[in-house]
Amino acid sequence: MSSAYRSERSATLGYADNPLDRMAARRDDAEFMAGLAASPESRTFVLAGDIPILKRNGDHLEALFDLTEAEHLGTTRERVFLGHDGKRALFGLQLDAQEPETHQGRDDLLVLDLRSIAVQGLLPPEILGPLGEAKSLMYWHRRHRFCAVCGQPSALASGGWKRICPSCEAEHFPRTDPVAIMMAVRGDKCVLGRQSRFPPGMYSCLAGFIEPGETMESAVRRELEEEAGIKTGSVRYLASQPWPFPGSLMIGCIGEALTDALTIDHDELEDARWFSRSEVRAMLDGTHPDGLNCPPPIAIAHAIMRAWAIDGEGA
Repeated sequence: MSSAYRSERSATLGYADNPLDRMAARRDDAEFMAGLAASPESRTFVLAGDIPILKRNGDHLEALFDLTEAEHLGTTRERVFLGHDGKRALFGLQLDAQEPETHQGRDDLLVLDLRSIAVQGLLPPEILGPLGEAKSLMYWHRRHRFCAVCGQPSALASGGWKRICPSCEAEHFPRTDPVAIMMAVRGDKCVLGRQSRFPPGMYSCLAGFIEPGETMESAVRRELEEEAGIKTGSVRYLASQPWPFPGSLMIGCIGEALTDALTIDHDELEDARWFSRSEVRAMLDGTHPDGLNCPPPIAIAHAIMRAWAIDGEGA
């Protein structure tokens, strides 16, 4: 990521720092792609199913393997080109999903889910972003091995950024699912909710997928009304975050709540309520008197809460 853009709120979030030149104009050049794969400088991330494999180097963890050592870790399902970091080409390599179990007992490797890697700060941001890219892209390939037009097996093409059906020649491209994640605010208070799967005491912003035919603003208004019964006026964009669980783009917004009443959809939320600005600050600081807390700093929900409670952002 260019230093000119590091001041953007989005750039501070987990999985967002991605310095790779994706070289879209060269992906269909099979000879060029083969040359990158054969280069001794090239490196690859390795995933077994959804789970990254890291290697231990003394007290440090590394996510990048040379392509030869990566291929000795297990049965390769697919390899994709992620981009070039200015010094070397980076790839993503996917092993069979059962492979994590075969590596759990090795002292030189660590098999750990991507969310834990990010929350624990085990990798630098400029590596975490491309690793998230690899995870999302590999997930798409696992779910799209057959042509959606004729049902025949499809084949990886364009360095992994396309699948082609040999039978009907249909082309299929990786998808990113847009999600609106928002906080409704009214004066000196905001609405936060929690789902039953959240850790005890955690409250967060509300969120939902943007549907076909919707603007981002319309999705914010619809989700707030569906989940919490909130009528919303103006909507303002704050930041976005690639979220590789499995392959979403979180679009963060603040919405102007027009009423105080809440009507909670308990199929979606365990609870939702109004919080004062001082309460949200305490949740961010980990000092809430009732032990309530919020998502970690890698998450865009944390950034939205901070933008309103500390930076003074509004709708």
